[in-house]
Amino acid sequence: MTANEQPDGAGDLSRRVRRRRSVLGLTREEVAARARMDSGYLARVEHAPVALTTSTLIRLADALDTTVAELLGAIPEQPPGHGRAALRPVLAELSEQECLRLIEPGGIGRVAFEWAGRLHVLPVNFAVHHGGIVFRTAATTSIGQYGEGPVAFEVDRFDQGMRQGWSVLIDGTARHADSDRASLLSTTVDPWAGGDRQVYVVITPTCITGRRVRAGHDATTGGSRP
Repeated sequence: MTANEQPDGAGDLSRRVRRRRSVLGLTREEVAARARMDSGYLARVEHAPVALTTSTLIRLADALDTTVAELLGAIPEQPPGHGRAALRPVLAELSEQECLRLIEPGGIGRVAFEWAGRLHVLPVNFAVHHGGIVFRTAATTSIGQYGEGPVAFEVDRFDQGMRQGWSVLIDGTARHADSDRASLLSTTVDPWAGGDRQVYVVITPTCITGRRVRAGHDATTGGSRP
């Protein structure tokens, strides 16, 4: 799907922009400033079908800490990563501050740990609370029975259309929250898996690293990026 093609249901882009802005807790003016566009134009994008240029979509996706593919509606049943790499891709290390900014809104990450003689990697809905990674699980799950110990936690986001994205890797220690802290955390994260998930796991980071790969400027805009 190209930037000037509207997905099925032309209001989907508007809905995704509004929803993402709400998740981030940003005003329309704040997003417009980030995206270097007029707030009145952003209001049109949020409420009516508008054909956006590639450069405008990239700026809007960056402003909303998301991807062009997700704004346009990626195919949910297909893993990302199909197709060739972008022209002249650029790989850069992310600072710890940049990593924290990217994961601050929460979402879905993967927790990795060793338990019962096996390596486990599980996707979880997470939130960031006072510098820690928080997620909920059931007492009968492997991570619920793991208790306290070393873990790795990974979050990523990829734009399949632009062949670019970022990943953040956190090393840390996982432990179950006590009842008092669990009560405070009860509204921070809502697992998509549903069910009785009353064990709150908190990961205290000890090392945070990240990388971002971008398409070369001429590959995205035909010249320098606006």
